[in-house]
Amino acid sequence: MNRFLQAVQRKFAPTAGLLVLLAMTTGGVQAQDCNRACLTDMITKYLDALAAHDPSQLPLAADVRFTEDSRELKLGEGLWKTVIRMGGFRQDYIDLKKQIAAAHVNMFEADTQVLHSVVLRVANQKITGIETQVYRFKDDPTRKPPDSLDKPLVGMGVPVPAGQRMPRAEMIRVALTYTEGLRVGSFVEAKTAFAKEAYRMENGRYTAGEGCPSCPPMLGPGIHRHPDIKASVAAVDEEEGSVLLWMNFGDTHMYGPDNALVTFEAFKIWGGEIHAINAFFRFLPKETTRDWPSAE
Repeated sequence: MNRFLQAVQRKFAPTAGLLVLLAMTTGGVQAQDCNRACLTDMITKYLDALAAHDPSQLPLAADVRFTEDSRELKLGEGLWKTVIRMGGFRQDYIDLKKQIAAAHVNMFEADTQVLHSVVLRVANQKITGIETQVYRFKDDPTRKPPDSLDKPLVGMGVPVPAGQRMPRAEMIRVALTYTEGLRVGSFVEAKTAFAKEAYRMENGRYTAGEGCPSCPPMLGPGIHRHPDIKASVAAVDEEEGSVLLWMNFGDTHMYGPDNALVTFEAFKIWGGEIHAINAFFRFLPKETTRDWPSAE
């Protein structure tokens, strides 16, 4: 090595070392992601804090954002004021890539059962965004209460069989064929691939497919067209094979004047097929938008 290069090294070596140290101590902190256990624990912490009516229990970012039913609220308002206890159902959807922890859970306000959809956005092991939706059965006396949320959903939480896991983009594509089937009024035309054991559950009750002898088959017939349906990806659990979509079904004159069905709908997908669907929905104004980034 010539004398010039040796002089340069001697001059800048301390600075270079300091830069490496800074990268390790600052950049490393910025890149501190939650692993699966950490994200799962975020949901537990959220639900515990919710039941205690105490947002201060949460690891919150300074500028945390909170919505309930697509409305901006101050954290601590909405369901935070009225919930009294947890129910016995919880299904998680953990998105490691996007650092999102989502869940379907049931809770109670007095004697009223509440179906709660939760999507937590996490950065640097702090919650930066809280997106929720609340369905109260007392608000819709025509709707029967859940009869199938007293145990884990069939197939939804089981591991993906060996060799059947799919790439993220392909999982999303398969889930969106369901949205397309609703748009055109035909899952056959949309080429939506259902496994033979597939079923659909809506607000805790079987409505199609396996598990309900009186329910129609998954492919129809008689699917109502939803030409204005819109979808957004809420979370993708690549390990467990689940895609959680937010969907606004649009105004089809089926859900009350100027209303639309708005849902957080989870699809268990592996081997190129949909194996189970779990939807928590409510009726909201037809112009309801999500206003959160899609997790594609």
